[in-house]
Amino acid sequence: MSITTKTEGNIHTIKIQGRLDFNVQSEFRSAYESVVGSSKFILDMTSVEYMDSSALGMLLLLRDHAGGGRATIELHHCRSEVKSILEIANFQKLFVILD
Repeated sequence: MSITTKTEGNIHTIKIQGRLDFNVQSEFRSAYESVVGSSKFILDMTSVEYMDSSALGMLLLLRDHAGGGRATIELHHCRSEVKSILEIANFQKLFVILD
């Protein structure tokens, strides 16, 4: 699992590779904690092979950090298995999920 970040202006991109689960909680949190103010977050999920329920919680914590309902968070390039998990959890109501 690896997480890389890139910031351009107020757009903060987090690229996740491998499994998004409890084992990467600290690394994931570190990827966004330093960002303050109103920012747009893009999560590049192209290489996410698996996510569990703790990953859903991590996404919610990111949303809270980014401003809750005022936050703009986009999940890009989710594999069908990951997208199914997000849809079952109704995360399409909280995040923008793009192919």
